[in-house]
Amino acid sequence: QVQLVESGGGLVQAGGSLRLSCAASGRTFSSYAMGWFRQAPGKEREFVAAISWSGGSTYYADSVKGRFTISRDNAKNTVYLQMNSLKPEDTAVYYCAAGYGTNYSDYASPPYGMDYWGKGTLVTVSS
Repeated sequence: QVQLVESGGGLVQAGGSLRLSCAASGRTFSSYAMGWFRQAPGKEREFVAAISWSGGSTYYADSVKGRFTISRDNAKNTVYLQMNSLKPEDTAVYYCAAGYGTNYSDYASPPYGMDYWGKGTLVTVSS
């Protein structure tokens, strides 16, 4: 069992940056792939970024590639999402997730290769 708690969301102007954090409980954090997903009002949840258990492989949605960076610190049981050059269309609730997915195809569509989910943190980007 893994419990995930996101933080770092907030209101930012277009072009600005935010860093989201996701703290995980449990001793098996390093065995899970971790991902960030988002859901905008009236839209379905979508994949944003994922990182392998070792941190050696990362995956991104085309809409955030080059602007967002996912990373993890297994010693701190934490995964991060650095978001730069934010756009109003990035406005959403961002969710952290953990699971055994292994490739982009796993992450890109439900159930996203993930088994555990946080409650989310709201990111609002103003124009």
